[in-house]
Amino acid sequence: MTSERTRRRLIEQLRGQGIANESVLGAMTATPRHLFVDEALSSRAYENSALPIGRGQTISQPLIVALMTEAALATPGRSRALEIGTGSGYQAAVLARLFEQVFSTERIGELARLARQRLHRLKIHNVFSRHADGLGGWPSQAPFDAIVVTAGGRIPRALLEQLAEDGVLIAPVGEPGGMQRLVRYTRHGEDYDSEDLGAVTFVPLLDGLD
Repeated sequence: MTSERTRRRLIEQLRGQGIANESVLGAMTATPRHLFVDEALSSRAYENSALPIGRGQTISQPLIVALMTEAALATPGRSRALEIGTGSGYQAAVLARLFEQVFSTERIGELARLARQRLHRLKIHNVFSRHADGLGGWPSQAPFDAIVVTAGGRIPRALLEQLAEDGVLIAPVGEPGGMQRLVRYTRHGEDYDSEDLGAVTFVPLLDGLD
C-alpha cells in the first residue's frame, strides 16, 4: 500500500479533483506520506483522507494539502514560508520542496519532536521548526512570502502583518467545530484582499503550549 503505483494513483486523483500545478503534484509525489503517520496506519497513507496522528490532531487530507500548497504559490516570492501547526511535518515537507526556507511552529511538544525526527530522516534541512505558540507567528524571521495555517479559527492580525508585499496567507477561517472556509489573503501595503477557496474542516486553532 506504500508502493509507487499507489502513490501515482493518489496523484492522479488529485489531478482529477482540480490540482493543476505540476510543481505541487511533483512535490507531493516526492514526499513519502507513509513516513508521517504511525506505522499501524501506513497502509492507508495514500488514501485521500485525513488520518489521526495522536493528541487529537490529524494529518490533513492530501487534497487539502495540495490545495493549500497550490494557493501558497500565488505569491511571486519563493524565499520564505511560515507554517502555523507543524503536526506530523508532512505539509512542511511538501512546502520545503517549493520554498527556499520553511519556518514551522507547533504548540504540542511531542508532535514538534516527532516531526523534526521525520524531516531529519528524509534529509530535509531547509525546515526550521520550534515548539511555540504560533498565534504570534515568528516575528524575527518575517516577512514571509507565504503563511499556511493548518488549524481553523480566527486569524490573528499579527500573522497578516508578517506577510511580505504581495505575500499570501492561507487559512481555514470559522468557528471550531462549525463551518470553516479556506481563505487566501493577499497583502497590498496595509490592505488585504481575500479569496474564498471552499469549505473545509480543521482542528481548532489554539493558543498556549502543551
